[in-house]
Amino acid sequence: MYPRISDFINDVFGTSYEWPIMSYGFFLTLAFLLSALVVRSELKRKENEGLIVAKQESKKQDGINRFEFFLNLLLGFVLAFKIVFILLNYSLFESDPQAVLLSGQGSWPAGILGAIALGWINWKQQKSISAKTEIRSIRPHQHTATIVMIAAISGVIGAKIFHQLENWDTFVQDPIGELFSFAGLTFYGGLITAAFFVAWYGEKQGISWRHLGDAVAPALILAYGIGRIGCQIAGDGDWGIVNNASMPDWLTFLPQWIWAYDYPNNVLGEGIRMAGCEGPYCFRLADPVFPTPIYETSMSLIIFGGLLLLRKVIHIPGQLFAVYLVFNGIERGLIEQIRVNNLMNFLGMEITQAQLISSILILLGVTLFFCFRFFPLKVKHQK
Repeated sequence: MYPRISDFINDVFGTSYEWPIMSYGFFLTLAFLLSALVVRSELKRKENEGLIVAKQESKKQDGINRFEFFLNLLLGFVLAFKIVFILLNYSLFESDPQAVLLSGQGSWPAGILGAIALGWINWKQQKSISAKTEIRSIRPHQHTATIVMIAAISGVIGAKIFHQLENWDTFVQDPIGELFSFAGLTFYGGLITAAFFVAWYGEKQGISWRHLGDAVAPALILAYGIGRIGCQIAGDGDWGIVNNASMPDWLTFLPQWIWAYDYPNNVLGEGIRMAGCEGPYCFRLADPVFPTPIYETSMSLIIFGGLLLLRKVIHIPGQLFAVYLVFNGIERGLIEQIRVNNLMNFLGMEITQAQLISSILILLGVTLFFCFRFFPLKVKHQK
């Protein structure tokens, strides 16, 4: 396993770098970047087909935009608050970058100066623009960055909330620590909250949530698959149940670690200490487990390819997103059979939160697919 990107580089090239860039964070960032490209491409395709159109917006610039000004104050404070603290305490940041970034630690004097500096710059920029009213045309694909930003922020919040609901006993013991810990993110919590806020934003910008859902569906499953690569490489605990069975003969053409893996140097520090290893990541699992992130990445990429093919075949807005919900539910429902997770009691059955939500998504996807067929969305053509 490679908890940090530098661990991989050192292993391949025999170097001894120590960069505080965690593997999971790297792949999570990559997932957002690639998904943004897919969303932008799909929105542009729908624009070219006349399915979604540009929005005419009248903007009056008169004096100071208070919301923009205070947003810059906040941004200047947060950046300076963290950056200066990291520079002055680099060894602490290097040992656990995620803990430092998500903690309340920082330089208050630097934060105040940063807020003043960025606020002053923004104030000068706004004052330099004379009062005027302009009408501009905003095409849907130009909202891509905002859509991804909304999805990222609301997704992380939702993932955190659902994780705490699933692990309530742990949360009540240390609520502050649990809330500000980067560990413990439930995918479905992120999906549900992000879907709601992205749909709300799209409707405000004149983009039907059905078209927006179709545009983001391939990006969602692609991002999920890439994120699972980070889980596998870092060894962050998203693995399967113990697997001491022998590999079936029909799978022997594959490496053994695809069937069962003990996650050496995992980022959680779980298992038994490895002989001769020094440093914070020197543990491997006592028993091999199913490497479920590999399976999820494989299934996600297959679903991604299928959605790309279907988007040219399915012409009713919203149906592609409905298909995504079904495929996503099936994928997660299957993997839950061999994945480590917390059980909950539901109507007398012991199931996981993910199994319950995946079942709901399958039913919802099937229902929406047929509802959209009988209640199609009227197409808006460019004037």
